[in-house]
Amino acid sequence: MRLFLKYLTDLTLWTLALPLAYFLRIETQVAQHAGDIAVVTAMAIPIKAAVLYLFRFHLQSWSKIGVWDLFRIIQGVAVVTLMVVAMLFFIRQGFYIPRSVPVIEAGMTILLLSSVRLFARIRSETIRRTDVRHSTRKVSRVLVAGAGEAGTMLAREVRRHPESYMDIVGFLDDNPIKQKEWYLGYAILGSLDDMPELARRYDVDKVIIAMPTVSGDIIRKVVTLAQEAGIESQIMPGLYELLSGKFNIAKLRKVDVADLLGREQVELDVAPISRYLYGRTVLVTGAGGSIGSEIVRQLVKFSPKHILLLGRGENSIFKVEGEFRNAYPQVTFTPVIADVRDYHSLEHVFKKHRPQVVFHAAAHKHVPLMEANPDQAILNNVGGTRNLVELALAYDIERFVNISSDKSVNPTSVMGCSKRVGEYVVHRASLRAGKNQSFVSVRFGNVLGSRGSVVPLFKRQIENGGPVTVTHPEMTRYFMTIPEASQLVLQAGGLNNNGSIYVLDMGSPVKIVDLARDLIRLCGYTPDVDIEITFSGIRPGEKLYEELLTDEEGTSATRHAKIFTAKANGPDANVFQGMLEELFRAADRQDGMEIRRQFRHIVPSYSCELLRDEEKRDEEKRDKDDSREQDTQFHISPRVKKQEMPKGAAVPRTATGTLSGTGRTNNN
Repeated sequence: MRLFLKYLTDLTLWTLALPLAYFLRIETQVAQHAGDIAVVTAMAIPIKAAVLYLFRFHLQSWSKIGVWDLFRIIQGVAVVTLMVVAMLFFIRQGFYIPRSVPVIEAGMTILLLSSVRLFARIRSETIRRTDVRHSTRKVSRVLVAGAGEAGTMLAREVRRHPESYMDIVGFLDDNPIKQKEWYLGYAILGSLDDMPELARRYDVDKVIIAMPTVSGDIIRKVVTLAQEAGIESQIMPGLYELLSGKFNIAKLRKVDVADLLGREQVELDVAPISRYLYGRTVLVTGAGGSIGSEIVRQLVKFSPKHILLLGRGENSIFKVEGEFRNAYPQVTFTPVIADVRDYHSLEHVFKKHRPQVVFHAAAHKHVPLMEANPDQAILNNVGGTRNLVELALAYDIERFVNISSDKSVNPTSVMGCSKRVGEYVVHRASLRAGKNQSFVSVRFGNVLGSRGSVVPLFKRQIENGGPVTVTHPEMTRYFMTIPEASQLVLQAGGLNNNGSIYVLDMGSPVKIVDLARDLIRLCGYTPDVDIEITFSGIRPGEKLYEELLTDEEGTSATRHAKIFTAKANGPDANVFQGMLEELFRAADRQDGMEIRRQFRHIVPSYSCELLRDEEKRDEEKRDKDDSREQDTQFHISPRVKKQEMPKGAAVPRTATGTLSGTGRTNNN
């Protein structure tokens, strides 16, 4: 009934627009031509009724009318106007229709139809504002930092939704051209530096950062100024979040430490990704983990036919499968509980489901744990990768994308070394690949928010009142957000350069202690005053600075600005297999030192403190043995057997006149 009333209202207003157009055109002569006006008006009703239905005017939400709804009205009215103008050539002699009447009618129709919608919107917003005014909940007075597209989008949403309990005071923007201008009825009150003064002057409660592409330094500046002014700070989500769905006020959130990285947003080249994912069966290992699950969230946008969620943790796979089934009903998901170390289980998966694309994200990644359990790093990170590439070759996989790490570069840890050997395994498979197959590795650094990352640990420590523990004041790392890393993994798979090791542009390295201080401030505390920062010392296998390339690798550009290709190197293919078998034999014996020795053979740049200590002890032992041997060679025994001397013969003497070893003179 409601839709029918809207349809009837539109038809009535449009019908009345024609007599009104006649009146505006001929004024006092309306009565003289009343018959013609009535006939022409009646003839136009069926046409208008059909156009209203075809253009779905009655389905528009009047309380949320926007510019695109107005364009739709203009399109429908233009169609009818053109039809009426065309009819003039056939019926003009029989009826009085001035040429300007259809044009005037079109303008009146657009005005009437849009006015009734605007009235409905104003009424709806007025009712909501009245409800808000009578509510006991406090309305927040807000400054918007940034008067660009994001800022005006936010202002428009706040104006349309009084139930957000926000009242925008004005904008802040550093662009001098925008100073003193007005946007959507709100003034630009000053620059970002003016925030503390403006907050006091206008009794502001919070500032919302509406600058999704600015640097982390700018966001850090706004947060610091907000703290100085004693007001709350919130931020609009990044572009990759906004593009995933229509923006609404509910997406506003507190500033997170990931916002302070301030990297330019990733722009995907969609066409090559879509070509290798659309309609395909995709296997994701480690699908229950933070990286694996985000890869799934990103790749569903490219309409694969079937996604296999493989992992050995049943709880995590159960959780993500439930999430994905509800969020993406158009894609088929199959949970697979299997261990990448189990070749026969993996072979069953390949044989049954015939995947065409593989993203290999399953790995042990905690450096200290792998130092204590090196055999597990070999069996999982190296053995699992070898199992998958062998099956990928056997079952004609089109794309194989291996997730590697910056810790594989000049590694100092078992984990890093295992990832480097995994890269070698994938590269060796690429040499055996068929014409339409591609085997690549993607190397990136730490991922904020992933399992085991420092941010969740720091947050727990802050919630407990501190201290926040950092290993070393100079320790730095490269960081990416989970969506950034996952999107670039998909992009690397689309570059289709078999055998490549792709290096992602990670921006500038970040000091861990600076990250800790930023997080403390974002939680509303002052570093080293409210929350103490302590240094625990570097753990086994860690290094102060991570690298993305070895000295001999170098990079070359790809079609994507944030992805580079590293020069693949490693042991000769003829000897690599033998080295790999020795490594697995050491892992089967759980011989940690032998594993590290084999790593040294495979990855000469591997730097291991335990091996250095062992070599130092061996060197000291060799020096001691050499010294002992030298002493034995040149030492004269103190016991000398007396020779029988002829009677009366002269007795030989030493330089001191004594027999060597006797300690006394001979008076014979």
